[in-house]
Amino acid sequence: MIFKKLKERWGITSNFQIVIIFIVFGITGTVSAYISGPLTDFLVGESDIHWLIKLLIRILVLTPIYQVLLLLFGYIFFQYRFFYNFVKKFMSFLGCGFLFRN
Repeated sequence: MIFKKLKERWGITSNFQIVIIFIVFGITGTVSAYISGPLTDFLVGESDIHWLIKLLIRILVLTPIYQVLLLLFGYIFFQYRFFYNFVKKFMSFLGCGFLFRN
């Protein structure tokens, strides 16, 4: 039932493709969260910075890492076109759609 709605919304044809897409989202989220922590610590250093500012910096670091990893893992799992369109739509939402104009 829910796969049918997702297939229509995402324009995909098989349940297997949905499973692969979920796997890619899971791997990407895990890897980007794992990378963003040490990278944020590297950027901020040992300074006594307020936790909220550190959180905002981590989100700013995490966002582009996540997008790049989506494309990378989408390519590895043969779903590059889907994730390219997904990242393009998300970046347009953030006001960075100019990065994807032909």
